[in-house]
Amino acid sequence: MPSAFELFVARRYLKARRKEAVVSIITVISIVGVAAGVMALIVALAINNGFRATLQQNLLGAMADINLQEKQPTNGIEHWESLVARIRQVPHVIATGPALYSPIFFSGPIMSKGGVLKGVEIADELRISDTLRHLKAGSLGRLSAPNAGGLPGIILGARLAEDVGMMMDSVVTVVSPQGELTPFGPRPSIRRFRVVGIFESGFYDIDDSWAYTSLEAAQQALSLQDVVNQIEVKLDDLNLAPEAARQIQKIAGPKYATITWMERNRQLFNAFKMERAVTVVTIGLIELVAALNILITLVMMVMEKYRDIAVLMSMGARRAQIRHIFMLQGVLIGVVGTAIGLAVGYALCYFAGHYRWIRLDETVYALSYVPFKARWTDGIWVAGAAILVSFLATIYPARNATRIAPAEVLRYE
Repeated sequence: MPSAFELFVARRYLKARRKEAVVSIITVISIVGVAAGVMALIVALAINNGFRATLQQNLLGAMADINLQEKQPTNGIEHWESLVARIRQVPHVIATGPALYSPIFFSGPIMSKGGVLKGVEIADELRISDTLRHLKAGSLGRLSAPNAGGLPGIILGARLAEDVGMMMDSVVTVVSPQGELTPFGPRPSIRRFRVVGIFESGFYDIDDSWAYTSLEAAQQALSLQDVVNQIEVKLDDLNLAPEAARQIQKIAGPKYATITWMERNRQLFNAFKMERAVTVVTIGLIELVAALNILITLVMMVMEKYRDIAVLMSMGARRAQIRHIFMLQGVLIGVVGTAIGLAVGYALCYFAGHYRWIRLDETVYALSYVPFKARWTDGIWVAGAAILVSFLATIYPARNATRIAPAEVLRYE
């Protein structure tokens, strides 16, 4: 622990006199450099964490943890009820449900657009996904209940509804390229649905292309029997997905394959990891520049304080104390700069995230704003790294200060 004497002298030396104004300016620049590096790193990590957490929440909220499907798509999964019952017995499985996905075209009064139709059992889907809980309009009850004109109900994503010009209770035409087999060959299947709801999950790709209907209505629209093409599974612990997927595949047999949420989003999350590493390295260079400023400041201060150091040593100050004085100066610069950087960085993250200062193009980034999620754990290691770099920059000047010979310096005074 530094003594009160060492701390007092270190603080006095940081308050340069008029003739040492250059040293004082460099000291301020050093503090600003440390603060800028810490602030930039906190903000950059908060953006990375925000994007990762928001996209993960939206993706996992809209999709299952594990999907079981055919290795080679043929006629779909027949007798899926018995298979679902067996999968429910797997440890950590809390919900299962059948799903029928199909690429289709939606035709509305404004334009036609490609998308994905998902046929579901409503009760099972609510246990697996949160998407249908985010209704802007309409109700889930009308999805399976008879509607005006005897048309089956459909729930559209908010952006999809805007693009094709559909509103509540409008009639949308769904065209399936899979079609029906006729004596003259296959032809597209055309069905009409009544819009009974509009959802907004917060994830642009889903809101822009997905639509939900009942499993029975989807089978009729695709001219299929009682089959599904996926069985979706929800777990009580996301991290157990690989182990549970292996057990489910054993139950299903060699004809089927499982895909976990990790495999489905591997490229996205790997990109976030790489971005985080690049951010730390790039902004870490700012801290190195700040450390160089601290080094220059202390070297110049040692040169300016030769006489003072000699007087202190002649009065009984030990070389270790002189070394500690200059080390304390560098650490004080690092601590002050780090404190300012943390305060400004976390304040910016809070206000930018709360008021959504930075807006984005949803069609490119899948989110309408830049999310900020500042973690207190990041502040600990960032502060520790900044202070450590500041300390390392003091080693050479501090050792140089102890090499002064008091008799040689004071001989000509």
